[in-house]
Amino acid sequence: MAEWETHFAETGQILSKMFPVDPEETNYVRRVKNVVFSRVYPQPFKTKVRLVAVSDSALRYVLNMHPNISSDVNFVRFVAGGYLPSGSTPLAHRYGGHQFGEWAGQLGDGRAVMLGEFVNMLGERWEMQLKGSGRTPYSRRGDGRAVLRSSVREFLCSEALYHLGVPTSRAAALVVSDDPVMRDQFYDGNVLTERGAVVLRLAKSWFRIGSLEILSYNGEFKILRQLVDFVIHNYFPHISSTNPNKYVEFFREVVLQTTKLLALWQSLGFAHGVCNTDNFSLLSITIDFGPFGFLDSYNPGFVPNASDDDGRYSFEKQPDVGHFNMEKLRQALLPLLNKAQEALSQTVLDNYAEEYKKQFMCLYGEKLGLNLSVVEDHENFVAVLLKMMEDTQADFTMTFRQLGEISLAEMKIGDVNEEVWALRTLSKHKWFPAWTRMYGQLLSAQGISDLDRMASMLNVNPRYVLRNWIAQNAIAKAKVNDFSYVYKVLQILEKPFTEQPEAEELGFSGPPPYWASSLKVSCSS
Repeated sequence: MAEWETHFAETGQILSKMFPVDPEETNYVRRVKNVVFSRVYPQPFKTKVRLVAVSDSALRYVLNMHPNISSDVNFVRFVAGGYLPSGSTPLAHRYGGHQFGEWAGQLGDGRAVMLGEFVNMLGERWEMQLKGSGRTPYSRRGDGRAVLRSSVREFLCSEALYHLGVPTSRAAALVVSDDPVMRDQFYDGNVLTERGAVVLRLAKSWFRIGSLEILSYNGEFKILRQLVDFVIHNYFPHISSTNPNKYVEFFREVVLQTTKLLALWQSLGFAHGVCNTDNFSLLSITIDFGPFGFLDSYNPGFVPNASDDDGRYSFEKQPDVGHFNMEKLRQALLPLLNKAQEALSQTVLDNYAEEYKKQFMCLYGEKLGLNLSVVEDHENFVAVLLKMMEDTQADFTMTFRQLGEISLAEMKIGDVNEEVWALRTLSKHKWFPAWTRMYGQLLSAQGISDLDRMASMLNVNPRYVLRNWIAQNAIAKAKVNDFSYVYKVLQILEKPFTEQPEAEELGFSGPPPYWASSLKVSCSS
């Protein structure tokens, strides 16, 4: 047995021992009640499987494995769902959720299977999951598979967000098969044959708001209490188990961490695309990547999901959706609260907007090399900048990056050369001279030198993000079994704040190609 197999074999099956598991072990789509998990084995591919990519970072620092494990045939089979080391108890999680604002009832892991949980060398507990490994009891009308295009996007974005400093699930490996998978990508009747793929993804927990909602809606209050107590004990240990208000404190913590996550998304121009309650983690990490997108030109109404006809999950609406989701979490917790605690939880929710604004202003202050707070002058300063960016369609990522690449004196005299192309676009706005004067006044009032401003800005404003066109190029090459570009993109995005010659040659920090604006991404994967 290889060393990595021993590592997995020694994994403790905590969740299957802690919570009720579906007694029905036959894998067919059904309504499931009074359990948290169902036992489900991955369904192996029938055709040749190829390793597309691995994340050296995730393998080394999360799984404590050497990246050369990727050459182990059994490891590739493991990622594809065709080989399970002894001791593994694969599970599919039962949850519900509000989708596009409406209660959808039972949802669950329709194409994901959790293989187990373990504690790494840092004492961190992680859960391994295969996404795309076949049908489960929660697949509804689906086949339980994922296709290559969506799997490449999830693999790259998981790792990209991690290296940008955003709480997120991780992606350790990606494989593709020759098994045909039928998908109507844009729900327009144009069904295409694609190839099935699997991502080995990792998270400290996959529990989400919908994990509690399904139990609360169905009156399964004993399991609800058991699950919330487990989450508090394992992930919020600073909340005492003897605290009579522990469920309110748990809610307060999730609200606070969610405002931080959403402010981070907004500060990086990231739109998740499907902010349903079943896609919002109780640990406030980014999970379940679908039709996400990073902004090119600043458009607050940007909708990354071609299936989102009403723009419910547009970039600018994400903070409001966060509030909606926190309200649904609160409702799920109500069976555990007395009347006084219900009132306390409502007060916590009422403070959501204020907490979010604090996080937002703090992050935008860092992006501009300033200390910004929730005061009128500071808010106006940021609002004017964003309005100028919207009016001129300035590139979001590179505008902030290039603001840190030239001096304030150069800005004031309008000496913006063509190399700083995004900032040059912004400088054409009629408000730009007045805004730069205000910028200088704030820096002077805070005693921040221009050199310090520039240095600090380069540390927080990325030069490279996973733009849709970059992901599309990686997908196009992977479709013809050229996986080198996926690796190349991954390596670049692992150092998003550092200028890299190869990335510059590939145009990753330049104006997006003309065809980028026509790209569409949907929920179909």
